[in-house]
Amino acid sequence: MQRITLSMDDDLAAALDRHMKKRRYASRSEALRDILREAQAREQLEDKEAAKEEGSFCVATLAYVYDHETRDLGRRLTQAQHKHHDLQVATLHVHLDHDACLEVSVLRGPVKAVRALADDTVSQRGVRHGQLHLVPAARASGRHAHGGGPHEHDHIHA
Repeated sequence: MQRITLSMDDDLAAALDRHMKKRRYASRSEALRDILREAQAREQLEDKEAAKEEGSFCVATLAYVYDHETRDLGRRLTQAQHKHHDLQVATLHVHLDHDACLEVSVLRGPVKAVRALADDTVSQRGVRHGQLHLVPAARASGRHAHGGGPHEHDHIHA
């Protein structure tokens, strides 16, 4: 680990301190490390997409709130999930009130496909809010053992 010295104006230092306290970081260093990791992850995804790299792979969460009374919306959302079953890891469904539901989907796959699924979902009539959070990841596959004998499957390295 390297120790660095950083100079910044008072307003920016105050903003860092507010962020640190709000998120309950033990130190400015921890807060800055997380901010930089997030920036680095965003850049990795943007660089891979710009270069049209085949290895542009991610894990993601898609959270959205929708009005379950909107005509055929539940059916359309379910059809989209089935259409993209290869990207779906798990989905959590929560009833917020009489009209609104929250769904959080854990996704895994090529960034382009994950973004397309998210865009198709949040653009549906009746979906009020939607947020996609991408984390760059690498896929590693091969034959190896996990105590139960050798077998072959993919691992995700985020």
